[in-house]
Amino acid sequence: MTDLRSVQETYAPHNACFGCGPANPQGLKLRSFEQGDALVAAWTPEPHHEAFPGVLNGGIIGSLLDCHCNWAAVMFLKKARGLDTAPCCVTADYAISLKRPCPTDGPLSISAKVVQHDGDKCVVEGVLEAKGKVRATCKGTFVAVQPGHPAYHRW
Repeated sequence: MTDLRSVQETYAPHNACFGCGPANPQGLKLRSFEQGDALVAAWTPEPHHEAFPGVLNGGIIGSLLDCHCNWAAVMFLKKARGLDTAPCCVTADYAISLKRPCPTDGPLSISAKVVQHDGDKCVVEGVLEAKGKVRATCKGTFVAVQPGHPAYHRW
């Protein structure tokens, strides 16, 4: 996956988002890729992402799932509308469920899929796994914004 351009690098190369912005030198730099009707990513934590030795901080987990699920909505709406460019989406709400501690000694797998949509809104479910076990899940609502919204084309 690392040799390919991620959806973030393709559609929002100047995005400075902490979680997924390619242009944020201090960000997490999440890189998401389309795989069928889902979006997938692999991400490897570093020691400064830990809550305590060996365990990933819950806020970092939330950021990863929020960004990844948002991009699942973006790519779904792009396809559904037959667009050449990605629509700008924002998080309306999301909930993270931390299932078990997430180790930091190897890569994480993140997946997300739109499970419901209506107009500009998508409900997305996401899963974060490590070492073959679900560590956290997410369910959220993500909305495509229009001109005049403060986030419109901030990418």
